[in-house]
Amino acid sequence: MRRYILKRLAQAIVVLWAAYTLSFILLSVLPGDAIRNRINAPDSLMTPQQAQTLLEYYGSNRPLIEQYFRELGGLFTGDLGYSITNGGTVWSLLTLNLPPTAKLTGLGLVIGLVFAAIVALLINYAKFGWLKDIFSFLPALFTSVPIFVIGIIVLNVFAFDLHWIPPVDNHTFTALIAPAATVGLAVSGPLAQVLSNSIRRTRGQPFVHVMHAKGAGEGYIFRKDILRNSSLPILTLLGLTIGELLAGAVVTESVYARAGLGQLIVTSVNTQDLPVVQGIVLLTTAIYVTVNFITDIVYPFIDPRITLDGKTTRVTRTRRAATAEELGGDLVGAAELSKERSPVEVARP
Repeated sequence: MRRYILKRLAQAIVVLWAAYTLSFILLSVLPGDAIRNRINAPDSLMTPQQAQTLLEYYGSNRPLIEQYFRELGGLFTGDLGYSITNGGTVWSLLTLNLPPTAKLTGLGLVIGLVFAAIVALLINYAKFGWLKDIFSFLPALFTSVPIFVIGIIVLNVFAFDLHWIPPVDNHTFTALIAPAATVGLAVSGPLAQVLSNSIRRTRGQPFVHVMHAKGAGEGYIFRKDILRNSSLPILTLLGLTIGELLAGAVVTESVYARAGLGQLIVTSVNTQDLPVVQGIVLLTTAIYVTVNFITDIVYPFIDPRITLDGKTTRVTRTRRAATAEELGGDLVGAAELSKERSPVEVARP
């Protein structure tokens, strides 16, 4: 366990370094220099001494490689620098804009999961064929439609036509529902598709047929085994979904005129505010890495066959006997299951 955690932490550090380096390179090759543009602006009142001080502080008069290692060294002391556009610290800008984005993505994730679960259940358990066909079409629809199209439609219908929500952010919960639903619907498509396929495959497993033969109801089987066995692919996809939520916040906050990390990064990229952009990249990457790390830790609690150290999981005689008893004395089924669950190498997904 300790070795696994240390390995994952090392991987997280490498990912953070790679994201920081890539953002530095991409922003450095952009034409223009935000510092020199500010100094040479027609409305600038800086004296030559002040301009020189500004250049030396941000290192714009130094070689690019020196700027990179100078700013990289500041990360180890927690110094992300100051914004070029407003002079505030990067930490203060991040802490100011993170809560609105966290509320948006958090509620959006809940809405996306609930909607995906409803769609997946109706696809697999709806009694009418036409109803299954309708809901089977929804995951592909929400996956293919761009998020800004969903946002514009929701805004026009519920804000301007029905007047159910305010058209701009007024810092109320009502104003948060529409953008959160926009983000949630955008990420619900892949979640619903994966969960639906996972439930369908699990329902076709032999142990489900055995439980049906023993008289277990559909609801009991779903709660007891199908839900747990079908949730692993969703956990794997949740790590990627967090990245999509953070990316979708950029578009959603622009459509709904909401303050947050999305608006901040758009403004920072347009003004080439390198310290702020790199701070946002580090923060979002850290969130993404943390979510994936937690996901990997949760795996063994859902499926005991999955181990964190990658060792072989063996099926003991006691477990085989218990399995045979669960099969209701079906010796043939128990023998086949014993063969299928002979010692295998269990690898993490």
